[in-house]
Amino acid sequence: MTVVEEQRPAAIALTGPRLPKWAPVLIGVMAVAVAAFGLLIGTSLALAVFLGVAAFTVGLPLWAYTVEGRRSAVDRLATTLVWAAFGAALLPLAWLLVTVVTNGAPVLSPEFMTYSMRNVIGDDQGGLYHALIGTLLVTGMATLISVPVGIFAAIYLIEYGKGKRLARVLTFLVDVMTGIPSIVAGLFALSLFVLILGPAVRFGFGGAVALSLLMIPTVVRSTEEMLRLVPDDLREASYALGVPKWRTIVGVVIPTAFGGIVTGVVLAISRVIGETAPLLVVAGFTDSVNTNLFDGRMMTLPVFIYTQYTTSTDKGLSYAWAGAMVLIIIVMVLNLLARVIGKIFAPKTGR
Repeated sequence: MTVVEEQRPAAIALTGPRLPKWAPVLIGVMAVAVAAFGLLIGTSLALAVFLGVAAFTVGLPLWAYTVEGRRSAVDRLATTLVWAAFGAALLPLAWLLVTVVTNGAPVLSPEFMTYSMRNVIGDDQGGLYHALIGTLLVTGMATLISVPVGIFAAIYLIEYGKGKRLARVLTFLVDVMTGIPSIVAGLFALSLFVLILGPAVRFGFGGAVALSLLMIPTVVRSTEEMLRLVPDDLREASYALGVPKWRTIVGVVIPTAFGGIVTGVVLAISRVIGETAPLLVVAGFTDSVNTNLFDGRMMTLPVFIYTQYTTSTDKGLSYAWAGAMVLIIIVMVLNLLARVIGKIFAPKTGR
């Protein structure tokens, strides 16, 4: 009897050839060499960096195409483009922070933070205390105006106005206000108070009104998104217990979305605290401390930076950089505060 041996099919490889792990490093070294060569032949730093990035972007996918195939090459090309875009967005920010800290940090001192520019002549010691107080007062008043209006408008749009014409009109107006230039808000506030109080009016409350026009759309939009994230099951459970709608909103919906709402409000404050044009138009500028929002001109940090820069002196430029650094620190603190508050008041979903 002849035994016929069965022939087993050849094993099929499930993986194809791959680039070595050190391939990106090698291409990166070559890209750096291309950038260095660009510098040697006299190109600018920006052009040399661009040539290096272009060499890496083309070199790695091309090598992957010859070894791994078209799909892997496209994947590596997309990944490289994403990282290049990330670097292009991060580089100006890092450069800005380094420049501001380098030029502003040597000026910061207790005297700079606690003195105003009143009666300061030439190279005499002065500071931004009056601008810091003005910024806190004007921004605080703008927040008091914007937060109730924005939150109540968002509650109406989400809880009461679904499908109604008024809600559609309000949504359209909010979209329009989101895109208006800040100088338009300042001119509107100035025109409003000129009609009421006369042409010579300049005071901090006017600046707060101008900033509130820029804050309200941001507060409305952020609050809307947070209220939409509240599950309808929570509302229906509250209604099933016989709780009125207004108490459901106050006791269930808003507490659930509170962390996100506060985060949106803080981000809205960060968005307007650096506006210069409306405050320069409406609040004006002064070299003294003014704590009365309803009487007299009031200096703010953005206007302080602008006025010091326009002096075109070494002292003025250094004070402008220091003011910019203080403003950036305030914005960073607000953003960190928003993250902490959002984390603290976030709905607890775990056990």
